[in-house]
Amino acid sequence: MKATPEHNERMAKMTFASVYPHYVAKVERKGRTKEELHQVIEWLTSFDEAKLNELIAEKATFEEFFGRASLNPSSKLITGVICGYRVEEIEDSLTQKVRMLDKLVDELAKGKKMEKILRTN
Repeated sequence: MKATPEHNERMAKMTFASVYPHYVAKVERKGRTKEELHQVIEWLTSFDEAKLNELIAEKATFEEFFGRASLNPSSKLITGVICGYRVEEIEDSLTQKVRMLDKLVDELAKGKKMEKILRTN
């Protein structure tokens, strides 16, 4: 599936604060914790809990969110399909980063071991 420019623009303008509660609900519904979610987000972006709360409070868009992030060098190891898109084939850099985050949240919710999610082995 190929993302359209309109889709990429929609992703850029979406706020992290609007999606975050859905991430929390998804992982908690599957027996994982908010702390584990924060660990995954921090691994990908380098944002600690205080910085996450700051970005949520200011209603940062995904464009602003990932503009301030220091992406983990191992994030290139995130592959597979999420929301109908193959992560490693997404051409728009920002959309790819958002889908990487979605993929990590999905893996957490599916019960994958943290070492696998964080690509440590």
